[in-house]
Amino acid sequence: MKQQYKYRILLLVLMTIFTFSCTQSTTKNEIAKQETEVKNDPLPSWNEGSSKKAMIDFVTKTTNEEGADFVPVADRIACFDNDGTLWSEQPMYFQMAFALDQIKVLAPQHLEWKTKQPFKAVLEGDMKTIMAGGEKSLAELMMATHAGMTTEAFDASVKQWIKTAIHPKTGKHYNEMTFLPMVELLNYLRSNGYKTFIVSGGGIDFMRAWAEDAYGIPPYQVIGSSGEYEYEVKEGKGELMKIAELNFNDDKEGKPVGIIRNIGKRPVFTVGNSDGDYAMMQYTSTGTGPRFGMIIHHTDSIREVAYDRDSPIGKLNKGLDDATKYNWLIVDMKKDWKKIYSFEK
Repeated sequence: MKQQYKYRILLLVLMTIFTFSCTQSTTKNEIAKQETEVKNDPLPSWNEGSSKKAMIDFVTKTTNEEGADFVPVADRIACFDNDGTLWSEQPMYFQMAFALDQIKVLAPQHLEWKTKQPFKAVLEGDMKTIMAGGEKSLAELMMATHAGMTTEAFDASVKQWIKTAIHPKTGKHYNEMTFLPMVELLNYLRSNGYKTFIVSGGGIDFMRAWAEDAYGIPPYQVIGSSGEYEYEVKEGKGELMKIAELNFNDDKEGKPVGIIRNIGKRPVFTVGNSDGDYAMMQYTSTGTGPRFGMIIHHTDSIREVAYDRDSPIGKLNKGLDDATKYNWLIVDMKKDWKKIYSFEK
């Protein structure tokens, strides 16, 4: 009887070990399967189709050392516009939303703004008057919120805003409004030896405050419009002050200029979404050797916003007309993207 009892105990122990072993094996197999799926599909938020295939084919052929289209690592330069390409830009450029919010934050220090336009309109939420003031009014707002402080103070104000400000349509923080398929593309390119740069008409200091966390692009690989700086020494500490003068406008024909000044090489891979990116894409595509140009076409009115030729923000007209001429891939957001944002279910 005792012997039989011992056998039962031994059998129970063996069964427990076997079950645990199988569970561990299943878990390891699941993890291995997930890792294989990621490796086999580096762009999981892209639908299968010609757009996804074109990107993967280009990266594959330019990284194949035995192929005719091989591009050395030192020349694998990829440039991306930011607004409307890497994150949303509607109903207004996010940097403008930051400027409007900052006017309200700074208003207690500027009592004259209660009666002075365009500041009065901002405090009253009168967007019609703000826009009616045109570029002059917008420039005043930008200078009032982007100058007269150290670069560190400005960086801190942007980082605080990006963590707390809410997009009016989605109710999400602005740094959650990045396009998941584009973040995947950035990661895919970098995993294949490409250096990724932002080349945007947006403010360089504004983007540098959050771009690394959002896209994995460090500050020194961000190219944008910039104001002037002035060096000062305060209590023995060197400081750079932002002053209200435009240094460089990194938009339209300014983008290729910004690229050569800051990178020193013509890009191989370039992505934009508007006619403001036309010159940058043309500069890329007319170089020798393999080149890739891509336009993000905003076609999804349900998950994002549908706009192109007639939009006051992110107007895409000439780019659509000349896409075939330069062999630019037009990405249809509605058709090509499974998910637009990471917060989508």
